[in-house]
Amino acid sequence: PASMTKIMTSIIAFDLLKKNQLSMDDEFVVSESAWRLSQSGYSSMFIMVNDQVSVEDLLRGIIVASGNDACVALAEGIAGSEENFAEMMNDKAIEIGMTSSNFTNSSGINDPDNISTVRDIAIMSKYLIENYPNFYEIFKEKSFTWDRTGGDPIKQGNRNPLLYKNIGVDGVKTGYLAAEKYSLASSMKKKDRRIIAVASGFESKKLRSLESLKLLNWGF
Repeated sequence: PASMTKIMTSIIAFDLLKKNQLSMDDEFVVSESAWRLSQSGYSSMFIMVNDQVSVEDLLRGIIVASGNDACVALAEGIAGSEENFAEMMNDKAIEIGMTSSNFTNSSGINDPDNISTVRDIAIMSKYLIENYPNFYEIFKEKSFTWDRTGGDPIKQGNRNPLLYKNIGVDGVKTGYLAAEKYSLASSMKKKDRRIIAVASGFESKKLRSLESLKLLNWGF
């Protein structure tokens, strides 16, 4: 599932926010393991060791900037360790009817046991949109600026290319891994009707956009 894994990471946080067991203003301290994923070669929010970062900033770092470092910081802050957080992800996956998925990390970085299917990702996306409509608004934000410690603010654009076409697409999440190529869970609303499309295995970003758009339009 690559970075489409981050949909479930967001769902776990949204669940706790909805139950008032977590607040957008809560702050988590960045560990070395989270910071390690902010180095070059990874999608990153660029947080530093011992930074105290709010849940709101971490969520935007995850959803808009696709930051793997933000995922680990959020997971450790919520569950104490990424392993514990992955258990929460798997419990949620079973609860919402994802029958062919197993999560081993919060970011979707390459792991042979972090697996899903396009069908399961569609189920997960639908659950996200239906159960957390207010939080889902973050997924259509086109940029996120992290006012980082000890440096100029870093502004990053949303990785979802379909958001920039102004055709009604308002989510969800891109993915990329060397072996699995480019993937995208996308969603579009026209009047009262919403379509979700999930596609994976594209050789280029351009193909990913074109084919995902074809699927959405075909659905309508």
